[in-house]
Amino acid sequence: MSLDLGFWALQGLNALQLSMLLFLLSIGLTVIFGLMHFVNLAHGSLYALGAYFAATLAGFGGYWAGFFLAPVAVAGVGVLLYSGLIRRMRKSGPMAQVLVTFGLIFAMLDLTRLFWGDLALAIEVPEVLGGRVALLGIEYPTYRLFIIALGLAIFAALAFVLGRTQIGAMIRAGVDNDAMAACLGINVERLFFIVFCVGCALAGLAGAVAAPLLSVTPDMGLQILIPTLIVIVIGGLGSLKGAIAGSLIFGFVQTFGAVLAPQLASVLIYALLAAVLVVKPVGLFPAKG
Repeated sequence: MSLDLGFWALQGLNALQLSMLLFLLSIGLTVIFGLMHFVNLAHGSLYALGAYFAATLAGFGGYWAGFFLAPVAVAGVGVLLYSGLIRRMRKSGPMAQVLVTFGLIFAMLDLTRLFWGDLALAIEVPEVLGGRVALLGIEYPTYRLFIIALGLAIFAALAFVLGRTQIGAMIRAGVDNDAMAACLGINVERLFFIVFCVGCALAGLAGAVAAPLLSVTPDMGLQILIPTLIVIVIGGLGSLKGAIAGSLIFGFVQTFGAVLAPQLASVLIYALLAAVLVVKPVGLFPAKG
């Protein structure tokens, strides 16, 4: 076992980078779960669409065009999904929602292959983020630090909006008790629509920032779905605190598990998930509703 502090600092930063990427993806899904009581398994497909939109837009206007426009494009897809499918399925029960959105995963997978093919796409890291930074006795890629900073900035912004603004109070009221919120004059349906679109945009943003690190492939949404579900089950549905806590737990267990116990790395997070479900089935920090 290495005693080099630089080695452990590197693993800690890698764990934090993975955690922030999972947070960007899970926060939209967990709030949609908590507020709308809708099981949207196709959320990972929106993440893959964000990566593809970013790769396509980067080919025309560079990385930043994809970074800023991909979430908008995915939010537009979210508008179509909500208008054509999600709104009609909200009252149909969780089993029907699971079956429909599970089918939607494969429909979007085939559409992705139809438009972009099966070959992996790549995005070049922008020059300003392409170097390395000396930190904690090591040199760490600037782009990975950018992902960490972005995740923390999104967390701070969402904490402010949810905790300090009127729309945040309405969202919290809807999560706690949507029927009572409607009785108080809150347009719950419009609130659902806004939250769903913001969640889709965050999934697209996660895809855009992940694209330079990973190969952009049609099945990348399937690959990230299980980790995202683990994060929100551990953290608790509908909770910003639960999303960040679940993301950090998953990122650090996955990263340090691969270093400390590589033989058990693939099962450690599932063992932790089982333990959390036994001790606290609703997750560590669930929303009140």
